[in-house]
Amino acid sequence: MNRFDLLKLIHKVFKNNLIICNIGLPSQELYQIKDQPNYFYMLGSMGLSSSIGLGLALSQNKDVISIDGDGSVLMNMNTLSTIANRAPNNFTLLIIDNGSYGSTGDQKTFTSEKTVLKKVAIGAGCKNVIECEGKDTTEILSKAINDKKNSYVIISKVKSGNVNVEPIPLNPITIRDRFRKFIGLVPYL
Repeated sequence: MNRFDLLKLIHKVFKNNLIICNIGLPSQELYQIKDQPNYFYMLGSMGLSSSIGLGLALSQNKDVISIDGDGSVLMNMNTLSTIANRAPNNFTLLIIDNGSYGSTGDQKTFTSEKTVLKKVAIGAGCKNVIECEGKDTTEILSKAINDKKNSYVIISKVKSGNVNVEPIPLNPITIRDRFRKFIGLVPYL
């Protein structure tokens, strides 16, 4: 199972939850699978999906799921400490770990060698850290979303590889404004 196959499986449990999706191909893949106004696609800030999702969860009552990649988390590892210390019970970080920087050409990340993100997250102080195979992610993610007492970090292990998808035809302002409208905020003028 690759990242695209995983996204096809798990998008069904997102419902009306707020989804912050990692830069590049993950956002393009999710857009191709099923575009929704509650999906905030990252178009130019690698490594920040988890940070943006955490900030959103701190300011909203709705459940927030940040979809990040192993490469992005490795570029912003301090986010795991912040999540450990500040994450509210409506936040789930889903790290899709394919051992590569998928959006920039599938170069290997250190998770394909010695780095284990589960151990890194636990070391940062995260309490509910689950590593699973891609095929088990839907069930685990559903349980995390339905647990109203805890935040979660889920690391879903999948194979490296990209599918051919078109760029998202929405500009960042359109994505921002429709997302703000979905959560009940007035769009910028």
